[in-house]
Amino acid sequence: MEIKILGTGCSKCRILEDNLEIVLKELGIDANISKEGKLKEIVRYGVMITPALVINEKVVSSGKALSVEELRDLLTE
Repeated sequence: MEIKILGTGCSKCRILEDNLEIVLKELGIDANISKEGKLKEIVRYGVMITPALVINEKVVSSGKALSVEELRDLLTE
């Protein structure tokens, strides 16, 4: 699984990253996580509000630091 966090490093981006790490450990999911902070790349995904979460090249969330529960739901669908 490839996961990207799109954002410039704001507090919401860090919260999303922290929550994502919690859920991945909890569910035992092995994923490659990367962060993209370059605006040109973020816009390439069609994202106008960060943070955004991209799973396997599909934007699944934008403009919100997802909670642990929300991430768990996304990753177990």
